[in-house]
Amino acid sequence: MDNHRGVLVCGEIGEGKLAPITIELLGVGRKLADELDEDLSVLLMGSQAGSLGQETIAYGADNVYVAEDSLLDHYNSDAYTQVAADLCREMSPSIVLLGHTDIGSDLAPRLNARLGGGLATGCLALSIDPETRLLVSTRPVFGGNAHATVVSKSAKPQMATIRPKTVPPAERDDSRQGRIIPVESKLDPSAIKVKVVERVKEEVEGIKLEDAEVVVVGGRGIGSAENFEMLRELANVLGGAVGATRPPCDEGWVPATLQVGQSGRMVSPKLYIGVALSGAMAHISGILGSKVIVAINKDEEANIFNVAHFGIVADYKEVLPPLTAKLKELVGS
Repeated sequence: MDNHRGVLVCGEIGEGKLAPITIELLGVGRKLADELDEDLSVLLMGSQAGSLGQETIAYGADNVYVAEDSLLDHYNSDAYTQVAADLCREMSPSIVLLGHTDIGSDLAPRLNARLGGGLATGCLALSIDPETRLLVSTRPVFGGNAHATVVSKSAKPQMATIRPKTVPPAERDDSRQGRIIPVESKLDPSAIKVKVVERVKEEVEGIKLEDAEVVVVGGRGIGSAENFEMLRELANVLGGAVGATRPPCDEGWVPATLQVGQSGRMVSPKLYIGVALSGAMAHISGILGSKVIVAINKDEEANIFNVAHFGIVADYKEVLPPLTAKLKELVGS
């Protein structure tokens, strides 16, 4: 008899707040739990976990398990794996969800090795098969050129990591009620083999790509580092951020941290403008959450036009200057 029930989200905390990926996981987790008619639970770790319990309930959790231990304030493979594995053995969730982040990508396989079941990583979408009640995971394969549907028919829990910015975040409802349940971490400091000796925070100028409501992305067709200045000017007028496909990053025209796509940053802005880029599937996988996609390319057969809501077939050098000038006029008026 299968005694696994419920959906468990392994949440992340950043700078004393629920990390954005946690709120996104709560959104998809709530949907899956409702389809199964089961509870949605969340595990939060760290000395600040308890203070975030009610907020987590407001975002859709029925139960919030809080492991308040200063040893968990910063991610540690040994410590997080032990606490998460102990909780999973105690509550026997049917589904376990993590973010496809630095933390989730390290924790998920470790947790899966201890619990068994199936693990689908880097997923773009999740659903429940109405007949089998099993988790159906959609993930990119062949370098992002195709999407595969994965179902684990073996043991449970069924596990998946979700790429940031690919599913809608949960909506907050402060009237929701739920349970906050303390978890004893039972951590032995001497058993923790890995220690963090230094943390270096990345310095970011302007708006982060992941947080920008407008993203202007340049491709190989931009031609040089100097030509990216036109994209920066357009992004500044719109209050947005500049990104790039892989070729400009490989050429050194822009930093690798600006790469948008499957192997870079996933974005879901209100407005995405793709300039002089072909639209490789690996890139498109990273922008499908965008509300409006605008493409500018002189090749009318470019794949980017297949996903664009609006397209301009022209040389970007002829389009961007008058477009930017007109936008400056409109913004200033």
